[in-house]
Amino acid sequence: MRRIRRMLVPAFAMALVFPAVLPAQAAPIRATVKSIEFEGMAAPASVKEMADQYSTASLKVTYSDGSVKTFPLSYNRLFKTTDSIGGTVAGVAIDHKGAPIIDNSVPANPTPYVSDSPDSNSLFQVPGMAPSALGGNALSLVTHYEYITFDNANQSAYGLIPASMSLTTLDQNKQTGELKPTELNKIDFSGVNGLWIPCNGSLSPWNTHLGSEEYDPDARAYEADPKATFISPFVQAYYQDKTKTGNPYDYGYIVEVKANADKSTQVAKHYSMGRFSHELTKIAPDGKTALFGDDGGNTMLFLYVADKAQDLSSGTLYAAKWVQKSAANGGSADLQWIKLGHGTDAELKVLVDKGLRFSDIFETSDKAAEGFTAIKTYPSGKIEYLKVKPGMEKAAAFLESRRYGAMLGATSEFNKMEGVTINEKDRKAYVAMSYVEKAMEKDAKGADPADDIQVDKISSGVTYELDLAGGAKDRDGSAIDSAYVPTFMSGLVVGEDLAKADALGNKAAVDKVANPDNLSYSESLRTLFIGEDSGMHVNNYLWAYNVDTHKLSRIMSVPAGAEATGLQFVEDLNGFSYIMSNFQHPGDELLLPDPLKIEVLAEINKSFENRKAGGVGYISGLPSMKQIVEAAPVIGDDNPTDKSLVDLRAKAAAAGAKLEWHGKNKDIVVTLGKHSLTTRVDSSTATIDGKKVNLPAATQFSKGKTYFSAAIWDQFIKL
Repeated sequence: MRRIRRMLVPAFAMALVFPAVLPAQAAPIRATVKSIEFEGMAAPASVKEMADQYSTASLKVTYSDGSVKTFPLSYNRLFKTTDSIGGTVAGVAIDHKGAPIIDNSVPANPTPYVSDSPDSNSLFQVPGMAPSALGGNALSLVTHYEYITFDNANQSAYGLIPASMSLTTLDQNKQTGELKPTELNKIDFSGVNGLWIPCNGSLSPWNTHLGSEEYDPDARAYEADPKATFISPFVQAYYQDKTKTGNPYDYGYIVEVKANADKSTQVAKHYSMGRFSHELTKIAPDGKTALFGDDGGNTMLFLYVADKAQDLSSGTLYAAKWVQKSAANGGSADLQWIKLGHGTDAELKVLVDKGLRFSDIFETSDKAAEGFTAIKTYPSGKIEYLKVKPGMEKAAAFLESRRYGAMLGATSEFNKMEGVTINEKDRKAYVAMSYVEKAMEKDAKGADPADDIQVDKISSGVTYELDLAGGAKDRDGSAIDSAYVPTFMSGLVVGEDLAKADALGNKAAVDKVANPDNLSYSESLRTLFIGEDSGMHVNNYLWAYNVDTHKLSRIMSVPAGAEATGLQFVEDLNGFSYIMSNFQHPGDELLLPDPLKIEVLAEINKSFENRKAGGVGYISGLPSMKQIVEAAPVIGDDNPTDKSLVDLRAKAAAAGAKLEWHGKNKDIVVTLGKHSLTTRVDSSTATIDGKKVNLPAATQFSKGKTYFSAAIWDQFIKL
């Protein structure tokens, strides 16, 4: 997600369900969770804070008895991209043989290229993997290294040097959940001609990593002039062969990585998922529906439905048409889906491998002409007049997905479409639009071939909410075989542009999200996490947005000029939860005024190898739901000295509860909703939902009334 020159939780109630009858030695009953929310942190104020990645936020849990427990959060760095782990430098660029690619721009100082730009993380556990070298649970972490910013001569190496991914083995401490890297290996992409600018990614429901190849190289421009794209220097560096020229149709796909118990990997590029500027793909719970981000200007919203669950090698690709309903706050629209075609990886790879060119797929015209369709899409960004050659519709659909989609009427006016995630319970998806401007604004000159999107400009961006539904049909009336088809799209979390930069240089409101990028969602916490890639904030932040209360909380800050990347919420992995988060290119394009800028940059240089290192890590301290429940107070423990009694029948009537005498066993039973309380006269214990509770004072009978512990009654009615 390279920039172009970018608590909480619900107030939800969780009812604990217990068996009707348990033995007397059963665990005591606990209060239930009433609400969970993130308590945010202030924006960094000191030089040290501005130059570092950190969190001082916390998670606040309120229980049914009114008690509150706070879980402080902190940031833990696993490694910098310049660190060597088990003998391998994390961010080193490698060629097709796995050897480091050397920067010879300064002949007297040959140095391996090392990325400063870590991106996507997938943290997961591979079944059958042996314990780590430290004896804890062995976890696997796939990480992207998106690009290299500079070579030895301080020239940008963006896109020129092959990118990479690593598979890191992490030790998970079984008692504390702390993560430590023990081994790191670079993933081999030689079987798919290398890896092109991997941006964000996600973990599939079947435990594979789904990577991406962003900013698809323009095959038309390459055919006209190979020097007009990065393709030739890219493949020459990857194969260490100056005679290589490359093929743009080798790149621009979703890449799937399977990690094995022996730490080996298998890699596949999914040609049938379409070729465009893949930010990432997110798979719906059905294991077959994929939603995408398409980064850049004049991009498109795509949908893919695989033929079989957990198999992305064949399926049907669709593109959306935006049918606008409103323009404010990012706008809103119905989404109409246009079928591009059905394809398989195998048949499309044959087309690529035989050296198919742009001119094999399309006829072109320099001006409007009969039979030619006018379009404007990324990566060209210019009006083009195209006609698909007979029999080349499949090649057009999957190798030139955006151009072909525009020819069929799909909307190609989105701008900087970034992260995507899914809220399964509410049947919602979320999509980050980092900058809502340019092609998303009304075409005032009326010069473009289409002007579907005409929303108000918000340079600090918008995170959109998409309604998901089953039973949808495409534009031609054919059924779409998915229960997760986006049907309506509207702005949800909206940035605020400042008319004038503040004293620190912020161009967007500092307490709102600016230029959203990474997204991840927690079902249990009912929280949408949003990471920034902003050129409008001095420091980029990670935010937590409660989809029920709409509370927005800042929970992490990254070094000034850096981008927050690699966001992944990991829930209850061996009893522990994590928020994975990286940063890349620290100190880039600092907005700060002098002399503060000079001080912050000096601190960044000292900490991050003169801005040549990015960081990979996670937010710790986040409890799993199991830990939250187990931390709940035990009923009867909070008021051991409160011996006051209340009229049980009167209290039951006031609460709307049912009270019964069971004369045979002399039990008094109170039923309130699905909860029950049982006691006996002169007894110092009671039973709540089948669990024994000690009473501060025994139940008593006097003048025709039963008197029961006030403290325990108060806790019972809060269940």
